[in-house]
Amino acid sequence: MTMKAGPRNLITDVEGLSVGNASDDKIKSGSTVILCDVPATAAVQILGGAPGTRETDLLEPHNTVEAINALVLSGGSAFGLDAASGVQAALREKGIGFEVGTQRIPIVPAAILFDMLNGGDKDWGRFPPYRELGYAAVQSASRDFGLGTIGAGTGATVTGLKGGLGSASSLLESGTTIGALVAVNALGSVTVGKSRHFWAAPFEISDEFGGLGLPHPLPADAAEVRTKFSDAAIGANTTIGVIATDLILTTAQAKRLAIAAHDGFARAIWPAHTPFDGDLVFALATGTSGRTPEIAEFIDLCAAAASTMARAIARGVYAATPADKDPFPIWKSRL
Repeated sequence: MTMKAGPRNLITDVEGLSVGNASDDKIKSGSTVILCDVPATAAVQILGGAPGTRETDLLEPHNTVEAINALVLSGGSAFGLDAASGVQAALREKGIGFEVGTQRIPIVPAAILFDMLNGGDKDWGRFPPYRELGYAAVQSASRDFGLGTIGAGTGATVTGLKGGLGSASSLLESGTTIGALVAVNALGSVTVGKSRHFWAAPFEISDEFGGLGLPHPLPADAAEVRTKFSDAAIGANTTIGVIATDLILTTAQAKRLAIAAHDGFARAIWPAHTPFDGDLVFALATGTSGRTPEIAEFIDLCAAAASTMARAIARGVYAATPADKDPFPIWKSRL
C-alpha cells in the first residue's frame, strides 16, 4: 500500500468537513471544532487513564443517535467542556441538529486536555471563557486552518517541548481519503531521546515535519522513558484526536477505525496511553465517496489511520510557535 498526502494535508481533505479554531493567548488555551456538512457516522475509543469527555456514551453502536453534527477538542480541563455548549448554540442558530418534534438538538461530543499549569492566567472569574471560544470556533470554520499554537493546541505541551494542534491526510490507492486532527499534550515525548528526530519519522511524507528521518545510530537515550513528571504537575497531559474518512462506515467499523488510530499515538509518542493521559480518538465517516469498503480496503484504511495520526502528532509539535511565559521551548529551537 502506497499513500500520498492530500492537497491540503489536513483532515479537511476528507470531503464534508471543516475546522474552526479559537484561542485566548492570555489564558494560553483554546478550542477547536470539527463541523460536518451533513451528520456523520461517529465512534470513540478512549485508552488513556484520565479522560475528560462529553456525549461519548451516545457514540456506542448500540445507542439511538447514529450520526453527529460536530466534534470539539478543547483545552481547559473540565472547564473546557463548556466549549461544546458554545458550538451547540452556534449550530442551533443555523437550524442544525437532531430533530425531535419541533426542536433541533445539535449533537456535539467533546473531549478536553489539561493545560491549566502552562503559564497562562487562569483567573477568569465566575465564568470560564470556553463557551465563547466554542462559539467563535464555529464562526471561523473553514477547509483551511492553522497548525501548532492555535485552538485546542494553544497551551499544549509534551516532554521538554511545546505541543500543538496537528493535522495530516492520506490518499489511498483506492481513491479513499483519510485525515487526522490532534491536539498534542502528552505526558511522554514525541522525539527520540533528546534529539530533534521525531518518533513518527518512518511515516513522514515530503519533509512535512523537518525531513530528518530517524537518527543513525540511535542515541543512547532512545529507549529512556522521558515524561513531564520532573517538569510539570501530574495530570498536565492528554492527547485528543479525530480520524476521518470519506467512506461509508457502520458505527462498529468507525469504532474499529478509532481503535486503529490509537496505534498512531503509540508510534509517535513514547510512552503513550499512561494513567495520567486522557488519550482519546474520535472517528468520523462522512460517506461522501459513496462507497463502502471491502475487507482488504478496510484493513488498509486502519493501517493508514495509524500512520496518518502519527504524522499529525509530529506536525502539531513541529508547527508550535513561542509565546510569553511558555514552560517549554518550541521544537524549532532545539539544536
